Amino acid sequence: QVHVVESGGGLVQAGGSLRLSCAASGNIFSLNAMAWYRQAPGKQRELVARITSSGSTNYADSVKGRFTISRDNGRNTAFLQMNSLKPEDTAVYYCNTVGPTTGWRDIWGQGTQVTVSS
Repeated sequence: QVHVVESGGGLVQAGGSLRLSCAASGNIFSLNAMAWYRQAPGKQRELVARITSSGSTNYADSVKGRFTISRDNGRNTAFLQMNSLKPEDTAVYYCNTVGPTTGWRDIWGQGTQVTVSS
C-alpha cells in the first residue's frame, strides 16, 4: 500500500522561502502523479501544483511564478519549492498521489503547516 509523508513546513516571514518534501512508499513511484494541495482555516482544500508521471506540471494561478513542483523518482520524493511567500499562502499543505500503484485512489499525507507572517 502506498503512503506519503510530508515535511518541511514551518514559520517564515513574507518574502521568504520554504521547500516541502513528500516521501512516498511503495513501488513504481514514477508511474503516479504527485500533487500539493492546501487548506486554510475556514476554506476548502485547493490544488496548488501537480506533476504527472511524464513530468508535466500545472499550477494554481495564485502561485504561478513563485512555486515550483518537482520530483525525484530515484528517491521516491516530490518537492514544492515556495518562494516570495505571502501571508495568504498560510495553510496546511497536503501531498497527494494517484496512479496505477494506488489503484487510482487518492492517497493523502497528514499535512504540514506553513505559516507566513507579515
